[in-house]
Amino acid sequence: MTMQPPIRPEYQFELAPIDRLTLINPLPWYSRLWTQTWLRKSVILFVLILLWEAAARWQNNDLLLPGFIQTMTAFFQDIANGVLPAKVAISLSTLIKGYLIGTVLALLFSSLAVSTQLGRDCLSTLTSMFNPLPAIALLPLALLWFGLGENSLVFVLAHSVMWPMAVNTYTGFLGVSDTLRMTGRNYGLRGLRYVWYILIPAALPSILSGLKLGWAFAWRTLIAAELVFGASSGKGGLGWYIYQNRNELYTDHVFAGLISVILIGLLVEGLIFSSLERITVKRWGMQR
Repeated sequence: MTMQPPIRPEYQFELAPIDRLTLINPLPWYSRLWTQTWLRKSVILFVLILLWEAAARWQNNDLLLPGFIQTMTAFFQDIANGVLPAKVAISLSTLIKGYLIGTVLALLFSSLAVSTQLGRDCLSTLTSMFNPLPAIALLPLALLWFGLGENSLVFVLAHSVMWPMAVNTYTGFLGVSDTLRMTGRNYGLRGLRYVWYILIPAALPSILSGLKLGWAFAWRTLIAAELVFGASSGKGGLGWYIYQNRNELYTDHVFAGLISVILIGLLVEGLIFSSLERITVKRWGMQR
């Protein structure tokens, strides 16, 4: 005799209509407004500006700490007379040359490292030697090798970009899945075609991270090098502008130069790199 499970009685609940239920309470307008990233960052900047102006007024010494209003007056004055735009153009022209050379060399080193054992050993040895070496420390040698000209700065900038970007790129190449690697091999891709069509698209988040890191290193190195190089050659970009105004005790113009450095860094980060990430890795779902 087989045991049958008991039959449970059926029952039915009557649910209230959905239109009678409040699914979610809308947030107050100030809470919705505070969720905007631009507003929170603007509030932080506004607080910093207030603290700066208050500290300057309390110090009451324009030579040591000019106020925000005085600094912005000097900033717009030098923009109007063309001094700052000319210095910015000189700095960016030199920066782009060194940045492009460093980027190309980093990609070549990373491609060689991912292709051969000798390349891996070479990249590992060179990055261990030169990555911890400050690029500005090579400026005296660059002045001896290339003379008092733009080539010395380009050499120093290429060094500051090449090694951190090579490390990031090679790390991204190592993180490419075996499935994608075998797919490229099955299609007969070898050498540079394999790197271009398989490794670079898959490792693009790491490459972009290396590009941003190289940009930050190059921008800081350029300003620091121009403080020395400009004093030696009598010309230069923003670094020379800061150095010259410091010698003449125009502290408000020194702060105007520092604000220019910060604004250019923010614009490059917010417009170029953020847009590049948005149309590539974020759009492809490789990064949130």
